[in-house]
Amino acid sequence: MRRIAIMLLILAGLCVSVRAQDKPQPATSFKLDVVPVFFNAGCNTGACHGAAKGKDGFRLSLFGYDPDGDYRRLTREITGRRINLAFPEESLLLKKTTGQVPHTGGKRMEPNSQNYDTILRWIAAGALADPPNLPRVVAVEIAPTSILLAGENASQQISVKARYSDNSVRDVTRLAVYSTSNDNSAAVSTGGLLRSGKPGEAFIMARYDVFNVGIPVIVIPADAPPLPAEFPATNYVDTQINQKLRKMRVQPSPICTDEVFIRRLYIDMVGLLPPPEKTTAFVASKDPAKREKLVDELLARPEFIEIWTMKWAEKLEIRSENDRVSYKAALQYYTWLHDRLAANAPFDQIVRELLTASGGTFANPAANYYQAETETLKLAENTAQVFLGMRVQCAQCHNHPFDRWTLEDYYGFASFFSQVGRKKGEDPRETIIFNTGGGEVNHPVAMAPVPPKFLGGDKATITGRDRRDALASWLASPENPYFARNIANIVWQHFFGRGIVEPVDDVRISNPPSNPELLEALAAKLVEYKYDFHRLVRDICLSRTYQLAAEPNATNQDDLRNFSHAAIRRIRAEVLLDCINEIAETRDKFKGLPSGARAVQIADGKTTNYFLTTFGRPSRESVCACEVVIDPNLSQALHLLNGETVNRKIADGGLVKRLLAEKMTPADIISELYLRAFSRRPSDSELSSLLTLTRTADPKKRQSAIEDAFWAILNSKEFVFNH
Repeated sequence: MRRIAIMLLILAGLCVSVRAQDKPQPATSFKLDVVPVFFNAGCNTGACHGAAKGKDGFRLSLFGYDPDGDYRRLTREITGRRINLAFPEESLLLKKTTGQVPHTGGKRMEPNSQNYDTILRWIAAGALADPPNLPRVVAVEIAPTSILLAGENASQQISVKARYSDNSVRDVTRLAVYSTSNDNSAAVSTGGLLRSGKPGEAFIMARYDVFNVGIPVIVIPADAPPLPAEFPATNYVDTQINQKLRKMRVQPSPICTDEVFIRRLYIDMVGLLPPPEKTTAFVASKDPAKREKLVDELLARPEFIEIWTMKWAEKLEIRSENDRVSYKAALQYYTWLHDRLAANAPFDQIVRELLTASGGTFANPAANYYQAETETLKLAENTAQVFLGMRVQCAQCHNHPFDRWTLEDYYGFASFFSQVGRKKGEDPRETIIFNTGGGEVNHPVAMAPVPPKFLGGDKATITGRDRRDALASWLASPENPYFARNIANIVWQHFFGRGIVEPVDDVRISNPPSNPELLEALAAKLVEYKYDFHRLVRDICLSRTYQLAAEPNATNQDDLRNFSHAAIRRIRAEVLLDCINEIAETRDKFKGLPSGARAVQIADGKTTNYFLTTFGRPSRESVCACEVVIDPNLSQALHLLNGETVNRKIADGGLVKRLLAEKMTPADIISELYLRAFSRRPSDSELSSLLTLTRTADPKKRQSAIEDAFWAILNSKEFVFNH
């Protein structure tokens, strides 16, 4: 239109001067102005036109991941129907969104609102496409970085700014889409106005373009009582925990008793219960360093390695699989992992050996990493989830709605695994893993190869290198902030039953850590320790936070995420079965292991029994942390009450019969059972109640009565839970 106007002026004999044609014009941009309106109004969400097949015959890309396709469908499909260049106000796009004509999605904006005017200006200017060199959003910032509000109905305005590749900055507070993790404590309006509710925590997230940003919000009572000037602290763990608790106006519980501590530590560290004589000596000891010495003692035991071999075997999906992974390969893979942990190999080195593994799965068991999962995209997803704690699966089809990951990020990361080759060895049960030197992953929209790119980082330099080697070098490097945090979070979750990020393998902007400073401190220590996780375990177990009692006080009784008191956790399946065998002096037999081997030593995830399945032992069919089930349910209670496991083991072990043969009194036997199961002696009332059941002259009835008491102990919550 401009060219025609200039020509008419020239023909009219007028002198025309055209200047600054190379500068961008202040026109309305489809990508920078219109697409954000679609997102702000909810038009391109999965419930509306962003659905895979669209809605009512019109489709937009989900959250605007394909703006070129959106422009084409809007302007070229059913030409003249959706936009009206001659009469812009009559465009169906505007009439439907303002409710002037029937619209399944209802009214999405008001006439003459800013969103309405933006679309109207774009259509009035000719609904032009954007030039190829259009600036793109490179970062989004939110302010303030954290918010503390006192009392209900306090308010705070949030500000969101977008930075572009041409160094320009734009206030997009009005266009960003907001959400809250807890609207009972903090609700947020369409325009970013925050209003407080009940005391608690919330995380406010703002999304603009492909970026998600967020800020933590703490709401405290208006009349919060004063706290002590200082909380006790043993090390940096307590320092970070206490800082958060002070912000929350929460006081931690006191230190737990010696009886609770020794049982808690044994279960967490070695998956066993402390022997009665060990408990008695520990409780009686006056040594001020006895807890520290016990931590060091258990760290040095082989059972500590077995616990962590089991945990990482779950994440690495170590299991046999028909026609793919033989039992021999799974067993050697498990043994390799156990040996590397037993040798205290730094964890970054173990991961490097896994990612770069080549050769036969028998000769080099680490190569089974590429046999447990053979599909390229799934392999990339598993690697991100296990070693970075990130679930990037959503970005396979569209930009991640709750995180920063785009299609380019997803397929760029998958490209690291596109050249992994597999072939059968001389032994048909063995697979040879090798680098094919060729093979690409294509972008599903652009249909072009995506070069390898680190998650949250730059494109990789891979000339003359195995792509996996480049990935392994980056994974535990200072350029990758996620690896050390993920390992630290996994270790923390083991000892507290909850991660600082929970679930541990769902790290995303919309699922922030409950204590970011603590997670950073743990990650920094792990790097300082050169990924020797034994030292990190020692720090955690010697912290005052780990040693807190489970009993809450008036200020922390509702706290579920800030570790102000110990969580009461159901003992996981393998450890619970081992503890029952330990107390009852019985044995189990598992495939490939000698009689009496512990359940935590099972190498093959496919090996199980009814008890382990009922109590949630993972089958290792996926890398998801959700496979480990520790929530109690009715089936578990019924199996303990009526199943054969407890009843059979009490009878087969013959513990009560043996103790009676040693001339122990019923009172002494009951005290022994309490020490074995609870690491404490019975109270006077407990002992008196149980002894009334044993008052009989018939030795067989006395034995049966004590075995009934034994059965009750093994069925109690105090036994099944770590507290």
